[in-house]
Amino acid sequence: MKVDVLLGLQWGDEGKGKIVDVLTPKYDIIARFQGGPNAGHTLEFEGIKHVLHTIPSGIFHGNVINLVGNGVVIDPVIFQKELEKLEPFNIDVKNRLLISKKAHLILPTHRLLDAASEAAKGKNKIGSTLKGIGPTYMDKTGRNGLRVGDIFTPNFKEKYNALVEKHVGILSHHEGFEYDLKELEGPWFEGIETLKALTAVDSEHYLNQALKEGKKVLAEGAQGTMLDIDFGTYPFVTSSNTVTAGTCTGLGIAPTRIGKVIGIFKAYCTRVGSGPFPTELEDETGEAIRKEGREFGATTGRPRRCGWIDLPQMRYAIMVNGVTELSMMKADVLSIFNSIQVCTHYLIDGNKTEEFPFDVQDANIVPVYEELEGWNCDLTALENFDTAPQALKNYVTYLEEKLEVPITVVSVGPDRKQTLSNH
Repeated sequence: MKVDVLLGLQWGDEGKGKIVDVLTPKYDIIARFQGGPNAGHTLEFEGIKHVLHTIPSGIFHGNVINLVGNGVVIDPVIFQKELEKLEPFNIDVKNRLLISKKAHLILPTHRLLDAASEAAKGKNKIGSTLKGIGPTYMDKTGRNGLRVGDIFTPNFKEKYNALVEKHVGILSHHEGFEYDLKELEGPWFEGIETLKALTAVDSEHYLNQALKEGKKVLAEGAQGTMLDIDFGTYPFVTSSNTVTAGTCTGLGIAPTRIGKVIGIFKAYCTRVGSGPFPTELEDETGEAIRKEGREFGATTGRPRRCGWIDLPQMRYAIMVNGVTELSMMKADVLSIFNSIQVCTHYLIDGNKTEEFPFDVQDANIVPVYEELEGWNCDLTALENFDTAPQALKNYVTYLEEKLEVPITVVSVGPDRKQTLSNH
């Protein structure tokens, strides 16, 4: 069997959680492969809105295993709160949720380091979610980190104290930065006890054995391609590989075991926090998209920057991920427009390019647009794509031709029922 991969093609917030939830009945295992509680995967069904940060988005389906892979970083406090929010739904967490022993732990001091570092940057903030993600990955690559498997060892407290001592030393260089570590440690160690009660596994062995047995696995990405540490708009990126290759390192899956790659994108484009965004609309049109799409971060609550869809950026994301099919989200948000703009290429210092440039932060990029007819009608009651307005069908066909990948799903609302199959 192969592992199918689902990931975001823009700057995150594309709607991955909803599509994972819709696809989960076709799979036996849903596995998160990178990122941490900086993710906010929103699912909506039966009139209830759920936001997951670390737990995979298949958790609401029975008979499906949800695995938090080794590439994920876990904050025990946030993880415990997530579990508490699931309690009213009688989910058998003990049997349906597995944690990789190799997943790294976010310490209270990682969060403090994140806040101190971001504060020190002043105007040059990278837009961190202040969840301690970056410092945790730094300790991982610096070979100092603590992992889930460590919490079961007799000298865990000693390992913890040694790392905290190192962090406190670093924090002492941030003049005027005040904190109360003891206050943060109480809930953290409570969260550690909660983690101990769950099932920790050698996830690479578990997954490869499951594939041998013919089990179907869906790898769930977090954030988006343009936030990838290598291929995103560096340095305004996250600390992990959000692209398909991250599945291999984040789950212990060989490249030859990758099957379908499902790329999720919005019918327009958004970004949270700092960093380049070529098609950003800092006008009433951008504000209209934000208002109609309720574009505020699921994790941070920050207003998202909004703009038209960007084909050079999308082609780039499709290329580095090897995308085999696309899911277009939030088509209903563009229902307020008579016409829609699509960025077909850039002018950089007067030269036309269809490629996403290295120096996107400093280059003088002028996006060039093509205007398409809008559908300007409510899509939220649509039950199948065949009855969609012709202008929406034309938009989908146009994008398929330009991107050379089929759009197999069109979402017309937040509920899992508002998901139309195409092709």
